Amino acid sequence: MTETNGARLRILDAAERLFAERGFDATPTSSIAKLAAVPKGLLFYYFPTKSELLRALVAERLDLGPINANALIEPGDPVRALLNLAGRLSELQEDSAVLRVIIWREQRTHPDVRAKLHEHREQVQAVVERVLRGSMARPIADRALRAAAVAWVAILTIRPLPEHKDGPAPDLPALAELICAGLDSSQLA
Repeated sequence: MTETNGARLRILDAAERLFAERGFDATPTSSIAKLAAVPKGLLFYYFPTKSELLRALVAERLDLGPINANALIEPGDPVRALLNLAGRLSELQEDSAVLRVIIWREQRTHPDVRAKLHEHREQVQAVVERVLRGSMARPIADRALRAAAVAWVAILTIRPLPEHKDGPAPDLPALAELICAGLDSSQLA
């Protein structure tokens, strides 16, 4: 990695950490530059505005890249397939505060962040549909499949579970069973 790329990466890392800790509005660019160990002018060279820094952070760190849905399919066991997908998504996002904290806080006030979250959900929904279709023992109506995928995406993208102070995190296996039970009782394709 060149020093130029290293500086840009340090800026993004610093912004991610500080935006997660303090929020976008409460984080001055001087703090980001200081944590990144770069001159403030270099921060503005890469990101002319703080909003552009947030936009780049969300665009680059929320991108899941390609997910091999075929590797997650469990023929005849859609519950296991949904849990496989949940595990894979968790692996892809475990090191990033972007989805865990920043996007939930900033989507209300930043349209670009809200749009990226919508795009992210659509991407995950398409993978869920492929995984479920490949795992179901019998054909399922498109409408039911889409509804199940929307429900699973909603479960996986609710506000970050570790931060809930209202009680234990939802039981993903039980929720996957509930969704798949609904598919079993739905109309055939």
